[in-house]
Amino acid sequence: MASSKVGSIGEYIREQRTRAKISLRQLADVSGISNPYLSQIERGVRKPSAEILQQIAKGLRISAEVLYVQAGILEAREADTDVQAAIRADLVLTERQKQVLLDIYASFQKENEAEGVLSDEGEPAQPENASPAAAPSKDAAGPPEGKEEVG
Repeated sequence: MASSKVGSIGEYIREQRTRAKISLRQLADVSGISNPYLSQIERGVRKPSAEILQQIAKGLRISAEVLYVQAGILEAREADTDVQAAIRADLVLTERQKQVLLDIYASFQKENEAEGVLSDEGEPAQPENASPAAAPSKDAAGPPEGKEEVG
């Protein structure tokens, strides 16, 4: 069973490299891994360590976590939302920038869940008999507490 994982990680790396339109030699240069060793990984002859996977991920400008899951080092997590997938797939952002954006996005999701803005399915929560115009805004409620209107 381990050999199938080794082959699948190599195939995955080759697929990602092809999508990024870089040669094996270019990936070797940017990742600091020898060309023959990368070739062996892609062909499923060698099993890369977590450190090597991290270097490959950096060279491919993808998340090391994705490679760890493919290699069987980490368990797969919940599927990404479209926003998370787009952030992770962005080739212009650095890994640090991607992580910062993902952290901010997660904080907004938690905030909305805490305020009841989203339902359990991640959809906007709607009260059963309320329309958006039914609730008065804070400005329309009158003067602040303790203040009297001057007339």
